[in-house]
Amino acid sequence: MRILHIGYRLPPDPGGKERYIARLAREQVLRGHEVLVARRRGDVPPGAEAVTLTPTRLGRVAARRSDPVAFALECAAALPGLGPVDVVNLHGDHREALFLGPAARRLRVPLLLTVHGALAMGQRAVMPWAFRHVAGFVAIGARPTADLCRAGVPAEAIRTMSSGLDLPRLEAIRARTVVEPGLIVSVGSLVPVKNHALTIEAFHRLRAVHPGVRLVIAGEGPERARLERLAGEGVEFAGQLSGDDVHALVSRAEVFVLASRRLASIGEGIPTAALEALALGTAVVVSSDATLGPVVADRDAYRVFRSGSAEDLVAHLRWVLDTAAARVRMVERGRRAVSDLDWPRTAAVIDDWYEAARAGEPARRSRPCRETARG
Repeated sequence: MRILHIGYRLPPDPGGKERYIARLAREQVLRGHEVLVARRRGDVPPGAEAVTLTPTRLGRVAARRSDPVAFALECAAALPGLGPVDVVNLHGDHREALFLGPAARRLRVPLLLTVHGALAMGQRAVMPWAFRHVAGFVAIGARPTADLCRAGVPAEAIRTMSSGLDLPRLEAIRARTVVEPGLIVSVGSLVPVKNHALTIEAFHRLRAVHPGVRLVIAGEGPERARLERLAGEGVEFAGQLSGDDVHALVSRAEVFVLASRRLASIGEGIPTAALEALALGTAVVVSSDATLGPVVADRDAYRVFRSGSAEDLVAHLRWVLDTAAARVRMVERGRRAVSDLDWPRTAAVIDDWYEAARAGEPARRSRPCRETARG
């Protein structure tokens, strides 16, 4: 199969979506596919072919308001010159689909849209029009699935899943790491949606009754100066770490925390960092806006606090730190819950979804979301 991935950024730019695109492309190369990648920034994975984009007149106008839209217009203009393509996998939302859908339809190439996080539902009115030429959807978690359903996408056109995990590497890191009592870790860009300020607030409340705890936040971003002013004693900012360094840090922790919240135009899908923490044998506490369902069906494999509630987060952290036997059972359930999320299996599932879209199956089987939507 000749596959075109379209994603605005790739590693070394940070982010779960960026790593997902790069790793999926790599796995598909290993599976024998010819993989093309169109991106604005970042490195093309080994074995994949970079698509050269040329600025368009309309794109230059669009760039004044939105460079991702300008990027989508350039990708649409490049499609006819790429030769035969079996499937286009766009990683984005309705903005890019609005322009790439018609371009793919003219070439009779199925367009798959992978939605990695919550949609900007304030623009819901335009979504049916933007999605009209999308042959199928991959939703990374329950939140994107629910948003697509609210936008009128039929349930059978949506495949809800998560990123894959490099399970052998994570297990090797876990096996050689010693857990540090009282270490709490959070991983994510220092941006408002990750809500690190709430994690810091809860940590200081927790420290009043657990004076030996410390918090390490891995990531970089525009909120660093503000968060450092809130931090105080016991909080460390590790900055942007390599993948192995992040995993070693998380594996040493007693608890992994993700306090992400839903904002008007952005929100979590299924956070890969939390899934990796489960695989690394670390107790996981996430906000209700960063749920791991439906991919992690066992709700006893991790704990969920009310998004925005420092008090509820403290209560869950105290439970994890104060109940060693229960924490061990939760950790074991967590490792089992993600044991089938390895990347080769994930890539095979996506390949099957590509084939279904090429055959037109999602459109033929479609039913209203209210009948089948999960989460």
